[in-house]
Amino acid sequence: MNNDLKIAQAAVLEDMKTIAAKAGIDEKYLEPYGNDKAKLSNELKETVKDNPDGKLILVTAINPTKAGEGKSTTTIGLADGLAKAGKNVMACLREPSLGPVFGLKGGATGGGYAQVVPMEAINLHFTGDMHAITTANNLIAAVLDNSIFQGNPLNIDPNKVVWKRCMDMNDRTLRDITIGQKKKSNGVEREDHFVITVATEVMAILCLSKDLKDFEERISRCVVAYTYDDQPVTVKDIGAAGAATVVMKEAIKPNLVQTLEHTPVLVHGGPFANIAHGCNSVAATTLALKLADYVVTEAGFGADLGAEKFLDIKCRSAALKPSAVVIVATVRALKMHGGVEQADLDTENIEALLKGTENLAKHIESVKAFRLPYVVAVNKFAKDTPAEVKALLDWCHENGHPVAEADGWARGGDGMQELAAEVIRLTEQDNDFTFLYDTDESIEAKIEKISKTVYGADGVEYSDLAKEKIADFVKNGWDKLPVCMAKTPLSLTDDDKLKGRPRGFMIHVKDISISAGAGFVVAYTGNILTMPGLPKVPAAINMGVDENGDTYGLF
Repeated sequence: MNNDLKIAQAAVLEDMKTIAAKAGIDEKYLEPYGNDKAKLSNELKETVKDNPDGKLILVTAINPTKAGEGKSTTTIGLADGLAKAGKNVMACLREPSLGPVFGLKGGATGGGYAQVVPMEAINLHFTGDMHAITTANNLIAAVLDNSIFQGNPLNIDPNKVVWKRCMDMNDRTLRDITIGQKKKSNGVEREDHFVITVATEVMAILCLSKDLKDFEERISRCVVAYTYDDQPVTVKDIGAAGAATVVMKEAIKPNLVQTLEHTPVLVHGGPFANIAHGCNSVAATTLALKLADYVVTEAGFGADLGAEKFLDIKCRSAALKPSAVVIVATVRALKMHGGVEQADLDTENIEALLKGTENLAKHIESVKAFRLPYVVAVNKFAKDTPAEVKALLDWCHENGHPVAEADGWARGGDGMQELAAEVIRLTEQDNDFTFLYDTDESIEAKIEKISKTVYGADGVEYSDLAKEKIADFVKNGWDKLPVCMAKTPLSLTDDDKLKGRPRGFMIHVKDISISAGAGFVVAYTGNILTMPGLPKVPAAINMGVDENGDTYGLF
């Protein structure tokens, strides 16, 4: 079987008018970017606003490992599976970040015969949304530093600037830098650092905004610095809200593409789930719900991060009610959670597999805490042995967990019929979806509920800095916002080395920040980084364009 890139390059795509027609979209609302992708005009939302909402299906997973879980592959395959079952369906995905594309993880368009295309364009520049977000963020930073340089009329303390510049690339050398060096004409010298674009508040705001007007209102509220007497300074105060909105005028529109089987897909926005809330845009999801009877979406990393934030932040903000949750697990990843090294994954090991199911069990508990129906999707890999697959299915049945095999990577929608049927069954039931916490609770109470209920921690420990900032947030009225936890995705704890289901641990909150525009407080745990680094051998090293003009090495 060809690799993902070769499969995508060999695909014959339908034109965007045909894809739009499948989604019930008149071609006059299409804004084409070439022949294989398009933005959807702002007017479309108004024409479908009275349509009934479809059923929302969230795809999440166990804690990721180097063995791979295939959450995006399952999401795309499930959408194709539902379409094969005769359902009117759309998928909603995040846009990939160039950091992982050129780093270690790769792209985010699925794999095998469950892919979104054009794969290369989506994983690279696409329709320019990432560039717009980067520009808007850095425009605000430039205006802010210019205000300090030009007489500092807002009395900003340069040591209390909290708005960071960004780029959509992994570059550890930019984590701690000094700007404005040498000449006074270069600005006020101060320490600073970059974050990756997908970790910015601009990205979070794009994904939580209903429309461009809502975006401008949210970006105006963003806190960029504090004065010498500790008063917050906002984007509105420095006069940059209008210009940032101008930059984002086109990026706010959802992007329409297709799967290999020509199912319509909206790909829009892409915040990291370990730092931000990890979900595609509210604009795309709410639009899809008006266009389709079934909407399949995914949230980043495991249920401890993406799913919790999807449910507690995105659903709360956009008044969404999911109909079902799919929890993706693989034999290989569970074996790693059971103690198997990556080099030994091809060897059958049912004992390690069953030990690793403790990680799956914890994520199931977390989803049940939100009172949502769920199904475990066993995403199949070619080297899974029949005995291992049977052992995982038996474990699910013995413990009363709905389960279905998912073979979208190898067989596309045909390999997802069992999962599609189970999802249809689950969505026909009503549910008592509830949030994990009330926003009126204290910041500490919200963090504790997430840590104990979702991570399985015994409690939470705070640094002196975090305690001091929480007290300040209370004074500023920010304590009644949802909490966005910044935590390693590789473990239920804040220590990425602890696999499986650790017990008897504490969560360590080192720092907190305010995302007043996005509408949440961010709690930084463990050694979480907002600017990743490249691995020893980045994926970029093996990429290029051959003599025929075809890309190679992209995955």
